[in-house]
Amino acid sequence: MIKLLEKDPYAPIQYVYEVSEILYKKKSNFQEIMVITNPHFGNMLILDDVVQITERDEFFYHEMLVHPLLHAHPNPENIIIIGGGDGGAVREALKHSTVKKIYFVEIDEEVINVSKKYFPSVACGINDQRVEIKCMDGAEFVKSRKGDIDVVIVDSTDIIGFAKSLFTVEFFKHVKNCLTEEGMFVTLSESLHFHKEMVIEIQESMKLIFPLVDLYTSNIATYAGNWWTFSCASMKHSLREIRRPYNIETKIYSDEMHQHSFLPERFYKKLLNKELKW
Repeated sequence: MIKLLEKDPYAPIQYVYEVSEILYKKKSNFQEIMVITNPHFGNMLILDDVVQITERDEFFYHEMLVHPLLHAHPNPENIIIIGGGDGGAVREALKHSTVKKIYFVEIDEEVINVSKKYFPSVACGINDQRVEIKCMDGAEFVKSRKGDIDVVIVDSTDIIGFAKSLFTVEFFKHVKNCLTEEGMFVTLSESLHFHKEMVIEIQESMKLIFPLVDLYTSNIATYAGNWWTFSCASMKHSLREIRRPYNIETKIYSDEMHQHSFLPERFYKKLLNKELKW
């Protein structure tokens, strides 16, 4: 059987996956896109030799990326989702009845097309009438909005290449400017286990811009380091508090999971003070 050796640019380990079949392999204008089938995980989306999602466990990531902020916000109506061409974040955001508009900003249109074909259960919300697709650089798109967005969600690839523009102080400034007075922002920020210094750097950069910054985590087996972090910010409200009833259908996220996903306060302070050594 064919083996796939993942080439995560930051991980000190490498994952190996059995490949039952290569369903798609092509280089787009931005990256190499591959879809394989694995006996355990089903279809897997791989960009530049790094696993992005698998059919079996994608909900661990997508639910925890989207729902904490959409439940912390009192009335999220207008959303920007940057990246996430597979459509998983869009699918989850559409579960909230308050949502009126999603600007789905994916730089690589081919990822969207491939996901529609090979991951229909993930990409099922892309054609919803509330979704407006923008195939462009997300960092450029946020510059065009001024104070009218409730939540910005960044679902990018690893922090290399064209994705780097989504993790700069300049980008965070533009995000802040596009948010309403109660606006919120969340981005993936790599593994606390393997990339602790990177997590701290992103937190410090966000604290230069936003009034409130926080960090929550989730265990995701197919991402190197497993202990995955989500750096989040708010213009006004604490992100740890749920402000709307939990009444959507989910597999891993819940109101209880929301409370437990944020780092304990003392641990969080030790992290930012660089007192945690490993």
